[in-house]
Amino acid sequence: MSDRPMLKVDRLTKTYRSAGGALTVLKEVSFQISAGATVAIVGPSGSGKTTLLGLCAGLDRPTSGSVAVAGEAIGEMDEDARALVRNAHVGFVFQNFQLIPTLTALENVLVPVELAGDSSREGEARELLARVGLGERYGHYPVQLSGGEQQRVALARAFMNRPKILFCDEPTGNLDGDTAAAMVDLIFGLNRERGTTLVLVTHDLELAKQCQRIIRLRGGAVLSDEQTQVV
Repeated sequence: MSDRPMLKVDRLTKTYRSAGGALTVLKEVSFQISAGATVAIVGPSGSGKTTLLGLCAGLDRPTSGSVAVAGEAIGEMDEDARALVRNAHVGFVFQNFQLIPTLTALENVLVPVELAGDSSREGEARELLARVGLGERYGHYPVQLSGGEQQRVALARAFMNRPKILFCDEPTGNLDGDTAAAMVDLIFGLNRERGTTLVLVTHDLELAKQCQRIIRLRGGAVLSDEQTQVV
């Protein structure tokens, strides 16, 4: 097995330019994450957490520095090339779910594989929905689902392309306590079952402590990077 990290971030910097001047939200952030690891990224609002997650997942390009996912350097790629890498290696769960309102739960879960031209995996999509407790809700549209149910559809969709690495942006941020706890169990359960590397952004320190490692950001820079007591 290769010792190559699943995610390698080197001196990552992101600056946004506007009429008011330049705003640097990430400053030379560097770290590596090995395959199968669970890592939380924490920090106050405005510390660059979501920006960092988006750059790591190839949703945006850095101003400088590099990102490699599963050994593929994505920072210099154009959008089409990054999309291919994302579909091959990456799952992403957004804080606001980002389900397509005109598609059913089942159709939303199938989006990643249909984008890749594979329409033969409906059975697997149904199994994933059943795994996240929505086995009776295949034909429901997002508006007919609660926030927690929509988040579970988003999680099933994220696992549909069998990702090597899963990024979660505040996966419990819009959920009540009981629903959030169930969501956390699902995320870590699927992570263990499928050997997926997990990187999540959270304000919830108790959730962060369930990961093997916590990276703290402040002012767009890494403040600390520590192993937790989780084995």
